[in-house]
Amino acid sequence: MRRLRLSTLLVVALVVLAGCAAPFADSPPVAADGNAADGGDGSTGDTATGDGSFDFADPTSDRLGWEAGYWYNESIDVDQSDGLSDAELDAFVGRSMARVEVIRGIEFRSEVPVEVIARSEYRNGSSDVPTPAEDDFAAWNNQVWEALFIVGEDANVQQELSNTQGSSVVGFYAPGDDEIKIITENPESPVLRNTTLIHELVHAAQDQRFDLTEERYRGGTQDHDLAVDGLIEGDANFVEDQYVRRCASGEWECVPTPSQQSGSSGPPPNLGILLTVFQPYSDGPVYVSTLKNQGGWEAVNDEFDAPPTTTEQVIHVTDEEPVPIEFRDRSRNGWALYPDQGEDGSDTVGEASIFAMFWTQARDSSADTLDPRGLFETDSDYDTYNYAADPSAGWGNDRVFPYHKGSGQSAEYGYVWVTEWDTDRDASEFLQAYRAILRAQGATEEADDVWVVSEGPYADAFRVTRSGTRVVIVNAPTVEDLDDVRPR
Repeated sequence: MRRLRLSTLLVVALVVLAGCAAPFADSPPVAADGNAADGGDGSTGDTATGDGSFDFADPTSDRLGWEAGYWYNESIDVDQSDGLSDAELDAFVGRSMARVEVIRGIEFRSEVPVEVIARSEYRNGSSDVPTPAEDDFAAWNNQVWEALFIVGEDANVQQELSNTQGSSVVGFYAPGDDEIKIITENPESPVLRNTTLIHELVHAAQDQRFDLTEERYRGGTQDHDLAVDGLIEGDANFVEDQYVRRCASGEWECVPTPSQQSGSSGPPPNLGILLTVFQPYSDGPVYVSTLKNQGGWEAVNDEFDAPPTTTEQVIHVTDEEPVPIEFRDRSRNGWALYPDQGEDGSDTVGEASIFAMFWTQARDSSADTLDPRGLFETDSDYDTYNYAADPSAGWGNDRVFPYHKGSGQSAEYGYVWVTEWDTDRDASEFLQAYRAILRAQGATEEADDVWVVSEGPYADAFRVTRSGTRVVIVNAPTVEDLDDVRPR
C-alpha cells in the first residue's frame, strides 16, 4: 500500500459500504446541519480546558477556546447557501480551531491555512503513476494485494488505490505543507462540512504538538501503517464525534451545510481497498475513547510517543505483540525476492486486511468465509464497522514475500504468505475460510494441499499447508512452479 496520509474518507465510505450490503445496513443518522448526527443520547462530551474556565474579558490571552480572533462559543456570520467567501471561511476556520482546542485540550501554536481545490485537480494529482524507479515497488505491491484476493492480476493496485482515494477523500491535512486542503466539485463556490473541517484541524493540532513527519508515524508495513493511523485518525474521529454531539444537542451553534453534489464521481472505488483503508477511521475512535477513559487526554498524548504497531491492537484494544516469523529464502530456477522492498522483501498485511479479504470474497464471490452482515454489528457508539470475525481474529503475525522470475512483459510472479495464529483452532478457522475462497474462485484440488484456479483474475496454482499454529500459502503460475518458489 502506498504510504499516504489521507483523511476524511468517512462520507463516501459510509455511503458506499452501507449501500453495497443493502438491505443489511441502515443509513447513518443526519443532524440538522447535514452532518452525521450523534448517537441519540444528547451527550455533549467533555470540556478539556486546564481548569475548565475561560478568560472572556481578555481576548488577547492565548487560551484554550480562543483562536484567530474567535471564541469557541461566539456566533459567526457565515452562510454557505451561495458558497463561502474568504471572510466567511476565515471566521469558520477560526471558531472551529477554538472548538477543537476546547474538546481536545491542546493549544494550536499557529493558524492553519485552508486551501480549496477541485476534485478533478486532486484526482489528477493523486494518480501516482509509478516512475521507472518504482516499477519494482508496483510489481511487489501488486502481489501483496493479489494475495489478499482484493486486486487481481488484471488490475494495477496503484491505479485502484488512486481511484478509491480520488472518489472518497473530501479533505486532507498535509503535514509537509502545514495546511488543510478541502476537495470540492465547485471550488469557485466552496461548501465545507463541519465534520471535515474539525477532523482536519485535529490533524493540524496533532502535527503542531507531536510532529506527524516523525519516523514513528511511518509504518514499515501495511499493517503497521494502518495501526498508526488507528491512533491518528481515531483521535480526529473521536473529536469530530464530540463536536457533532454538541451541535446536535444545541449546546453549540453550528454552520448549516447545504445539500451538495456527492464527491463520488469518477471511477468507482475498489470496495476491498476502501474497507481496508477505512479500518483506522472505524476502530480508531474506540481505541482512543478507551485510552481517554483510562487516563484522560494525557493517556492519548502519551500514545503518540509510542503508537500501536498492529491493527490487532487497535481492533481489540490490546497491547499483544506479534509472534516473530523467521523466513529463509529457498527459491530456485530464477525465482527471486524483491530485497529492496518492504521489510527484507516482505510486507505484513495484518488482521484488518485479512478481514477485508474474507468480507470482500464473501460479498463478491459468495465465498463461505463469514457473514457480510456482521460488518454492521458493532458494540460501541464510536465504532462504524465491525472488523472482528472468527477467521481473522486470533491473528498472531503474517509476512507476505512476493517473488518474480524474469522482468518486463515476460515476467512471472508468485508469493509465499506465512501466517501465524494464536491457537491451533485459530489457524484451522483461517485455513477453512481461505479454502472457501479458493472454491469460490473455481479452484480444483490437484493433489494434497495443492489447488489450481484455472481462469479469472486469480488464475494460479496454490499450495496451502498448516502445521500447528502456522499456515503457509505458496502461489505460482503453475503447479510445477510451486516447488521452485518454495520447495517442500
